[in-house]
Amino acid sequence: NFNSFCRLGFYLNMGPQASRVVTCILSVSLARANGNSFAHRGELRQAKRIVVKLGSAVVTRGDECGLALGRLASVVEQVAMLQNQGREMMIVTSGAVAFGKQRLRHEILLSQSVRQALHSGQNQLKDMSVPVLEARACAAAGQSGLMALYEAMFTQYSTCTAQVLVTNLDFHDDQKRQNLNSTLQELLRMNIVPIINTNDAVVPPPEPNSDLQGVNVISIKDNDSLAARLAVEMKADLLIALSDVEGLYDSPPGSDDAKLIDIFYPGDQQSITYGTKSRVGLGGMEAKVKAALWALQGGTSVVIANGTHPKVTGHVITDIVEGKKVGTFFSEVKPAGPTVEQQTEMARNSGRTLAALHPDQRGVIICHLADLLVEKKEEILAANKTDMDLAANAALLNRLSLSPAKLNSLAIGLRQIAVASQDSVGRVLRRTRVAHNLELEQITVPIGVLLVIFEARPDCLPQVSALAIASGNALLAKGGKEAANTNRVLHELTQEALDIHGVKEAVQLVNTREEVEDLCRLDKMIDLIIPRGSSQLVRNIQRAAKSIPVLGHSEGICHVYVDSEATIDKVIKIVRDSKCDYPAACNAMETLLVHRDILRTTLFDQIIDMLRTERVKIHAGPRFASYLTFSPSEVKSLRTEYGDLECCIEVVDSMQEAIDHIHRYGSSHTDVIVTENEDTAEQFLQQLDSACVFWNTSSRFADGYRFGLGAEVGISTARIHARGPVGLEGLLTTKWVLRGDGHTAADFSEHGTLKYLHENLPVTQPQPRQMAAQRED
Repeated sequence: NFNSFCRLGFYLNMGPQASRVVTCILSVSLARANGNSFAHRGELRQAKRIVVKLGSAVVTRGDECGLALGRLASVVEQVAMLQNQGREMMIVTSGAVAFGKQRLRHEILLSQSVRQALHSGQNQLKDMSVPVLEARACAAAGQSGLMALYEAMFTQYSTCTAQVLVTNLDFHDDQKRQNLNSTLQELLRMNIVPIINTNDAVVPPPEPNSDLQGVNVISIKDNDSLAARLAVEMKADLLIALSDVEGLYDSPPGSDDAKLIDIFYPGDQQSITYGTKSRVGLGGMEAKVKAALWALQGGTSVVIANGTHPKVTGHVITDIVEGKKVGTFFSEVKPAGPTVEQQTEMARNSGRTLAALHPDQRGVIICHLADLLVEKKEEILAANKTDMDLAANAALLNRLSLSPAKLNSLAIGLRQIAVASQDSVGRVLRRTRVAHNLELEQITVPIGVLLVIFEARPDCLPQVSALAIASGNALLAKGGKEAANTNRVLHELTQEALDIHGVKEAVQLVNTREEVEDLCRLDKMIDLIIPRGSSQLVRNIQRAAKSIPVLGHSEGICHVYVDSEATIDKVIKIVRDSKCDYPAACNAMETLLVHRDILRTTLFDQIIDMLRTERVKIHAGPRFASYLTFSPSEVKSLRTEYGDLECCIEVVDSMQEAIDHIHRYGSSHTDVIVTENEDTAEQFLQQLDSACVFWNTSSRFADGYRFGLGAEVGISTARIHARGPVGLEGLLTTKWVLRGDGHTAADFSEHGTLKYLHENLPVTQPQPRQMAAQRED
């Protein structure tokens, strides 16, 4: 219709982001076209018609008298924002009884105070009690005020609202139901948000034996059943039911072992138990589940979530519509494999068994995986060819490509890891005699469960798997969809190797439709996240992982400084390799710093000629541009990671100025000095605060394999735990083991009989039997 086209034109003119939103809304999936609910959370972005049900606990204050205005305001803001995106929003609200109770209490108290003042003739009032207020009267008194409040709030967003009051009879009488449907359709067509509530002033009590009885019959006993009935009647894509709990749990909420159910399937209702009913309102969680399943049967997707949590209330509705893991999502499509939560649990349990193995056993697993990479190379390369045939561009092909030579190199690296793993887990770092017969040890132990997220680099999977196995860590690997076929085969080979010692599930490949942000919310299950990929990927993960440590670097702004005492041959070789060997790598040179004295020299001319021969696009830094009459394009920022055959050239007056420049504009990744002056080089190496600092060598050596670590899980620029290429040692932490003989802290108090010794003891590595005993401890 005309209004819809006007709205569509308005958003298309707002720019590409808004255009994508509208395009997403209009491209409704085939499942919805057939009247079925969405199968996966990610499809909720396509929801066009949405019903938001606000439970009594969401709308009312804790004292049940009056409304929670802050929560209500945030709900209105989110609904208005979605409405302005072109979606059709409807609200099913509670709150009339609570609002009316507040008004009637106030009126009764005021009336009583006036009467008592007149009767006594004194200012001192007797204790006044408020009679029990009947719910229908409260609803009648509160409904108009509730709607006035909604109207005032939505007006702030230039959104119009309309009140619709219904009873059970309005759905069971065909004419009334058609009238209701027609009214709501017209309101939605006019871009108006209908606010629907049961007409509690006249509604009869619910029939005790009437319940959910199929698609055509549902008793409107509370706002849960009303929202479900309305959603199905209006063919809504999504019903969001907000209450005061996070969603469904596998045991009563609040119990120690209760776990939130992410996705709930119709066949699972026998496997859950329900907690107590909400503090207010008619419907408990059992009523919500029944209503949700009824709506799901009618073709409407449902999410039950918490609308009262202060940290998420302001974005819970929009998060759900964006497909984020919020609350419990009801789906009719049960995936064939385990959920990512189940995968994480399996990985942790199997990982603990892996950590308890003898180092030789872990080494055997890794060596067997290395052998499989060579033996099964035809199968691996066939899967890799399938991925490459689907690749979109040449840059992606380069990252995806595997070859027999690459697989052989991978196998060599894995065998190096197997050798290094012999003295990794359980190694004693320190021994202290705290007191007589009281000895303390600090030993290395696995971190726990690692989540490694990598893009289109399938060789990453066997590398990080081997490092995880060697360090006794469980692993969740989330690879890019571009390498899905290759990753599948490599993971199968990894599990085949792990199965030698019965720890097949220690390494899991995440193939579900999980978004990275959803994985980053598993803070109670994952101990460390390691992103491998673009700087944008790393930054996104660092923002999303609020409660899980992230090991990685957001950018690789690497510098090569050419000193005044550098030689031509070394400079040309190092600069060419640093920039041109693999320009997309994080350890490739992005800025070339040159000493002012080598400008207009043969050395500088040869550097420029080499870069042009290699087709490197040059950008001039501000100082460099000031020296030239006709210069290359001036750089927009000295903090740019090009990731391609591009670089910036800038001029400095000294080695110290080069250090200051790198500290200001670099990313603490890898930086290089080229000079023949040993004193200058040593000052550079000592003063520069980067994870990797090199003298007379290419920046491309910043790599776990080239460092002799066998492989790396990534390169870290963090200040805590690990820096630079992170190999086996970076995947270990420590624990303290104290062995005593009935000692107590009171023994060492002022009046105690014992004194601390704190003697350092020689470090001796435990034998296998001792190591097993320590793990049991």
